[in-house]
Amino acid sequence: MPGISVIVPVYNAEKYLKKCVESVQNQTFQDWELLLVDDGSKDGSRAICDQCAAGDGRIRVFHKKNGGVSSARNLGLREAKGDCIAFLDVDDRYEFRCLETLWAAKEREGADTAACAHLNLLPNGTKSPEPVLPAGVYDAQGIREGIVYPLLGDRLTQPVFNGFIWRYLYSGEIIRKKHISFEGAYLEDELFLMEYFCNAQKLAVVEEPLYRYFLNPASATHKYMADFMQVFHRFMERKEALVKQYDLEAARPQWRENSNWAGLLIAVGNEYAPGNPKKIWDKKKAVEEICALPEMKRAIETVTPVGLSGNKQMVANLVKGNHFFILTQLYRLKNRI
Repeated sequence: MPGISVIVPVYNAEKYLKKCVESVQNQTFQDWELLLVDDGSKDGSRAICDQCAAGDGRIRVFHKKNGGVSSARNLGLREAKGDCIAFLDVDDRYEFRCLETLWAAKEREGADTAACAHLNLLPNGTKSPEPVLPAGVYDAQGIREGIVYPLLGDRLTQPVFNGFIWRYLYSGEIIRKKHISFEGAYLEDELFLMEYFCNAQKLAVVEEPLYRYFLNPASATHKYMADFMQVFHRFMERKEALVKQYDLEAARPQWRENSNWAGLLIAVGNEYAPGNPKKIWDKKKAVEEICALPEMKRAIETVTPVGLSGNKQMVANLVKGNHFFILTQLYRLKNRI
């Protein structure tokens, strides 16, 4: 049984795949298995996955019909044999001491989970480290205060706690015992983290940026999503279920309003995205209809976002004041639509 199972969803990633695999093979910690889950790739990824596995017995490959990143990760979770679970996105990289450092921190502190900072890498070469939490050891209550509650309700407070799943070394036992899995193609990471960390008992955190996160302008988070509102409604349903299951309501009484505001800001940007085929005034109408939904209307009426990043704060202020004509004109200029 390997110490760590590293799960990598693969879809049309021939440009990045070999470097991703090499970043695992070059780890100073070598007691790992690598699960490459080919999610119905149409490029050369399938063959590259097979070539990598043929050259290293620790690499296992699974080919499946395209079902999205959540289904790929879930297949990996079902097949993983390691004591611990780690995730790696195919267009990112591990620093060479990543797994060793996380494993050592977990073992040294008797923790079930470990976490590290990551390095944001922009296409223009800009680099910026981003920590999970200050270095240290966190008990169950500290985990809730530092991770669960921010993911639950602090979605309008800067800096927003990012729901990145690849910054952690997880307990395979917790994931298997609690049947924790992914659902959906957007915001799925946040719910996975919330549920996992409602069950974790001890977290060891290091501040070294051991994961290299390449911000990709072509990623799913930058494309127009025609079904975003359906996806978001399902996200809120699942979040509601977690709140009830783990008795989280009292910690953040306005979690719904804050979450809906955060979703609303994403929905507005999504409607005005250049990839949306609607005419500009149909986009404006769609935004007004979203804002008029009962849950969104309640969020707008009861919460006033403050301290957001510049553009988001402007959007929030215009939405709050019902200035949809001005909002549309600004997006028209920004996105050249």
